[in-house]
Amino acid sequence: MSGTRVAPQSVRYRERLWVPWWWWPLGFALAALIALEVNRGVPGLPDWLPFAALFAVAAGALLWLGRVEIRVTEGDDAGVELWAGQAHLPLSAITRSAEVPRSAKSTALGRQLDPAAYVLHRAWVGPMVLVVLDDPDDPTPYWLVSCRHPGRVLSALRS
Repeated sequence: MSGTRVAPQSVRYRERLWVPWWWWPLGFALAALIALEVNRGVPGLPDWLPFAALFAVAAGALLWLGRVEIRVTEGDDAGVELWAGQAHLPLSAITRSAEVPRSAKSTALGRQLDPAAYVLHRAWVGPMVLVVLDDPDDPTPYWLVSCRHPGRVLSALRS
């Protein structure tokens, strides 16, 4: 047993970046189409086996794509932190933050993107949050993080 103690954290905001609901029928339809082709190509297999295997693969892939979680936590020791997947950023390192609407997303991710920026982008999520850093020890100038409700993320950071 480790001698370190985990400080309790309260969650101000949490959001999981699931894939859209309509990807599920498309994923299962693609799995069924491939299973039909496998059944025609390998006649010795039981008919149900490719369907079961490929439906499990499709479900696993869709769940894996939606594994990223955005959250704002408040702990006793660390204070307020923004978590984007496994990366986290203390509020003390943030100088300013803003919402990047869906219409400005391609500009933010295009030519203006700094190669040193931390980007957590999911194409199926429209808006993003821009968080500008002021940490002399960190070469990352800013974070760009996809989230469905950027106003809620920003208010959780500011309150």
